[in-house]
Amino acid sequence: MNALVATSRNFKQAAKLLGLDAKLEKSLLIPFREIKVECTIPKDDGTLASFVGFRVQHDNARGPMKGGIRFHHEVDPDEVNALAQLMTWKTAVANIPYGGAKGGIGCSPGELSVSELERLTRVFTQKIHDLIGIHTDVPAPDMGTNPQTMAWILDEYSKFHGYSPAVVTGKPIDLGGSLGRDAATGRGVLFATESLLADYGKSIKDQRFIIQGFGNVGSWAAQLISEAGGKVIAVSDVTGAIKNPKALGGVINRENANDIKAKFIIEAANHPSDPEADEILSKKGVVILPDIYANSGGVTVSYFEWVQNIQGFMWDEDKVNAELKTYMTRSFKGMKEMCKTHNCDLRMGAFTLGVNRVARATVLRGWEA
Repeated sequence: MNALVATSRNFKQAAKLLGLDAKLEKSLLIPFREIKVECTIPKDDGTLASFVGFRVQHDNARGPMKGGIRFHHEVDPDEVNALAQLMTWKTAVANIPYGGAKGGIGCSPGELSVSELERLTRVFTQKIHDLIGIHTDVPAPDMGTNPQTMAWILDEYSKFHGYSPAVVTGKPIDLGGSLGRDAATGRGVLFATESLLADYGKSIKDQRFIIQGFGNVGSWAAQLISEAGGKVIAVSDVTGAIKNPKALGGVINRENANDIKAKFIIEAANHPSDPEADEILSKKGVVILPDIYANSGGVTVSYFEWVQNIQGFMWDEDKVNAELKTYMTRSFKGMKEMCKTHNCDLRMGAFTLGVNRVARATVLRGWEA
C-alpha cells in the first residue's frame, strides 16, 4: 500500500475515534507548504546534472517543523508527504515542541562523488534557505545523508543568515552536535521495548530478537539489546542476512503477515507495516509497537540538540540518555492511556495521542470551523 494512503488511513481512523470536526480533520491532513525545486550542479567531469528536491512542511501548530532530508533515487512527493505527516504525529507523541516536515532529493548518492554531493546539498540549501530556520523548520539527516550533509547545510544557510547551529540537528559534535545523537534512535528503541515488555511482565533479558535492517538504527538497537541481556538471533539488511537459527525477511504486508511468528514487533523504521498487515497480525495476537512511538528517540535527541544550540550550553552524554529514557517512558504511558480511553491497539493509541495534541494546539491558536 502506498505510504501516503496508509498514513492518511491511520490518521482518519484516529480522527474518527477522537470525534474531530470534519473541517478540522481536513485542515490537519493538508500540508502547510509543499516545496519543489530544481537543483542543477556541475559534475566532476564538467557536465551538468539536474535533480529534483522536495521539502514538505506539514504542520507547525505545536512549534517549528522538524524532519529529515533523504538522498535516494525513489524520493517522490507522496513518500515525502507521508513521512512529513508521520513526523507531525511523532513529535506530538513524544511531546516535544515541534511540528512535522520531511525533505529529499531524487538522486543516487552512491553514484555521486563527495564533491558532487556537497555541491548538490549547497544548491538545495540555496533554494530553500528562506523557508527553513531555527524557529521555522529544522532539517536533520535521513537515508543517504549524514552529519557531514548537515554541516554543509549549516554552512550554506549561515552565509545568508549568520552562524546558526540550531538550523539543523544531527550535526558533527565539533559544530554543535549532541553527544548521544548517533545512538539515539536505537537507544530509544531499547527504551520503548523495555516499556512494552514490562507491560506484559517481561524484560529484555533472555528474550530472542530479530533485527531487520542493520544501518544506524538497527546496529545500535542490536548492540544495546544485547548489552541489556537480550539474544539477537538474526540480523538482515539489503545485502543479506546472518541467522541463528532463522530470520524474517521483507517488509510486513498482507502477503507475508501470516508467516510471521514473532510475539512482538517493534517498528524501528518508518511505515514498515501496511494497515492490512496490522489487521492480520492483530487477529493472530501479535503486538505491534508503532513507528511514531518506537523510533521517536532520534527526533527527541534532535530536540535536545536544538535546545543545547539555542542555550549555548552542551550536555554530557549521561544527561542526554537519562532525559531520553524519561521522554520515552512518559510517551509510552500516554499512549497506553489513549488505548484504554478509546479501546484500541497501540498504533491507534499513538495516533490518537499525537493527533489529539496537534488538534488541541490548532484550536487553541485560533482555528475556526
